[in-house]
Amino acid sequence: MNTRVALERHLARADRTAAVWRISLTSLLLIVLGVLLGYTGRAVAEERTFRIEVHPVPTTQLTTMQVLAGEAGEAPTTVAGELRLPVAGDAKLPAVIMVHGGGGVYGHEDLWAEELNQLGVAVFILDSFTGRGFINPASIVGQTKDALAVSGFVMAVDAYRALAILAKHPRIDPNRIALMGFSRGGTSALYASLTRFRQAYGPAGIEFLAYVPLYPSCSFMLSDDERLSGGPIRIFQGTEDNITPIQPCRIYVDRLRSAGKDVELTEFPGAHHAFDMAILSTPARYPDLVNFGGCILEERPGGKLVNPATGLPVNATDACASRGATLGYDAQATAGTKKAVKQFLTAIFRLSQ
Repeated sequence: MNTRVALERHLARADRTAAVWRISLTSLLLIVLGVLLGYTGRAVAEERTFRIEVHPVPTTQLTTMQVLAGEAGEAPTTVAGELRLPVAGDAKLPAVIMVHGGGGVYGHEDLWAEELNQLGVAVFILDSFTGRGFINPASIVGQTKDALAVSGFVMAVDAYRALAILAKHPRIDPNRIALMGFSRGGTSALYASLTRFRQAYGPAGIEFLAYVPLYPSCSFMLSDDERLSGGPIRIFQGTEDNITPIQPCRIYVDRLRSAGKDVELTEFPGAHHAFDMAILSTPARYPDLVNFGGCILEERPGGKLVNPATGLPVNATDACASRGATLGYDAQATAGTKKAVKQFLTAIFRLSQ
């Protein structure tokens, strides 16, 4: 009798142990499955780009003076761009060509590309520096002295070369391509709208549908700078920007609007230069940097740019020159710009809401 009782108790304990193991194994499987589903869901949520292609962009080695003079140039060079297609299929997509600032391509171009891919817009991130051999990843203000020669006007020519390539891409609608740029690239996006540059460097029969410059320099007084190609321009600028100050943009926008052009300037009080770069959450201050942001540059015959007060090229001793520059992230300005840009592109590209 005792042996039978002991055996029954032993079997009962074995059943309970097996049940615990079954529960534990089931829980473990559920945990693993939950992790996998969570990872997959997160991956699906974060995967905003369907396909990435890298395209060479044949262009020309030009100086700013040559671009302003409308010269074709004789020194070929090749830069490149990364095309990000948001969705699969064979439908023609609208696209934005994105032009970087004076420090080259940074992570914030990547974040902007994700934002626009979510809209169903393809993005072509143009790199005007690396193909020319200008690489200085430690710098966020600028690059080498040689890279400074790759001005916003030179990069505007690169943007037109990229337009010619994208217009032939089987997934891109050639009639729905906009130009967007930051800082020096914002200057490219602003002045590429001039008819004279489209006629000199743009592909035949194709032009940008719209222009979106972020914190560009508007300090250039150019010939025929009120004769634009026709696409609307939307400028976004911080009021505390001391690298590309807002006042020249106010003046230029007023002139263009008086001439009947579709141009808008959105101002963000207190925002510094590069306000959409989260890496600058702690503002970067360069107190010893020679700053020509307060200087106006007037075009003279032959493509020369001079300080109208002296009739000579600007230099550090001019009254308009100063010292010190600040770059800093501004969450409110960034959110406002993203919202406005996406609303603008949704309308101009005729995207479904």
